[in-house]
Amino acid sequence: MERAGVRLEVLIWSQELLLEEGGKVLKRYRISTALKGAGERFGSECTPRGRHRIRLKIGEGCPFGTVFVARRPTGEIYTPELGRRHPGRDWILTRILWLTGANPGFNRGGHCDTLRRFIYIHGTAEEHFVGTPVSHGCIRMRSGDILELFDRVSNGTEVYIHA
Repeated sequence: MERAGVRLEVLIWSQELLLEEGGKVLKRYRISTALKGAGERFGSECTPRGRHRIRLKIGEGCPFGTVFVARRPTGEIYTPELGRRHPGRDWILTRILWLTGANPGFNRGGHCDTLRRFIYIHGTAEEHFVGTPVSHGCIRMRSGDILELFDRVSNGTEVYIHA
C-alpha cells in the first residue's frame, strides 16, 4: 500500500536502497548501481546523484519476471533458458520506477537529465550481482524486492542518490 511521507535513499558506496518513512528506515534492500560509478552526463553509464523523484511507475499488474524493452512488456517472462538464448541483453524485469532529476543543471535539463537518460530502479536477471556495481547507470534490484518496493511508493516519491 502506498503511503505519504515515504522516501528512498540510494547509497552507492554501500549498494543499498533504504525505504524510509518519517525519518525511520522501514526496509533495507541490496542493489546494484553503475559499474562506472556516479555521474550525471549523457553517455557516461554512471548512476546520477542528487535529489530525484519517481516520475512513473511501470508494470503494475504484470506477471513476476515480465521482460521490458523501452518500458513496454515484450510478452516474455524471464527464465534462465531465455537468458541463455540472449546473452549480453540488459534485462529489465518485473517492475520499473522511472526517475526524474530534481536539481536543475545537475541532474535535470541539458546534458545531465536523468529522465532523458532513462534511469530506472528495476528488477534484474543477474540477481547474483546485486550488491556489486555492474549496471549501465540504473539501479538494479532482485525482482522480489522491486515488486515489494513498487507497492510502497508512488509517482512523485522522493529519491535521494548519494555517492
